[in-house]
Amino acid sequence: MASRELEAALAAARAAAEVIQQLYRRNLAVQLKADRSPVTEADVQAERVIREVLGARFPDYGFYGEETGQHAMDAQNIWLVDPIDGTKSFVRDCPFFSTQIALLRAGRLVLGVSSAPAYGELAWAEEGGGAFLDSKPIQVSKVAELGGAILSTGNLKTLAANAAGWGRYGKLVGQVNRLRGYGDFVHYHLLARGALDVVMESDVNVLDIAALSVIVREAGGLFTDLEGAPVTLSTTTVLAANAALHAPVLAAMRG
Repeated sequence: MASRELEAALAAARAAAEVIQQLYRRNLAVQLKADRSPVTEADVQAERVIREVLGARFPDYGFYGEETGQHAMDAQNIWLVDPIDGTKSFVRDCPFFSTQIALLRAGRLVLGVSSAPAYGELAWAEEGGGAFLDSKPIQVSKVAELGGAILSTGNLKTLAANAAGWGRYGKLVGQVNRLRGYGDFVHYHLLARGALDVVMESDVNVLDIAALSVIVREAGGLFTDLEGAPVTLSTTTVLAANAALHAPVLAAMRG
């Protein structure tokens, strides 16, 4: 049975989806934030409705939003929210964008909701309760050998700038069965439901992957950074895989 927190997160994601669907493919004006990342009216409105839903039900919880920043970060429970992860896709009418809502409790991510309204998927998980995609339970794959694995990558700019790391990555590509680059929420949903086996990224924000880390973990996978450390607020890299492949991929990337 879903907790009150999960029910609230799902309600917030659905409310945001209504806002996003009304504004998608409307040729919205795009502004650049200080870090040169884009923001639209849809980002701002979606985060507003998410915050309204979560704040009404849990007024004492902290909130860390992509658009409104950090509030009450000393609280025991903190919502982590990216209203539109993949704004660059959104503004180019590409459906690879999503709403990400996670709950951090005492430093541990315990709940995640990943809503992709244009793509038609809604995934969620709560610690100890398993992972679900469109209300159906999901599990990572059982592929146990690199030679049979499908690896998907997202942004690898930082890795590409490191000669040693890039060389190790190149050797890994030669060992796996297939290489893909789905990016954003897409390859994490595919990983969690067993359609691919490893996801790697070197340039992420924790708000992009916090919810997805819970979903992959509850689907039976392992989700760390590229050094094998657990996800924290400062995480910027990802190595996510089924339980059998995480260790050999980590070893390959360490050299």
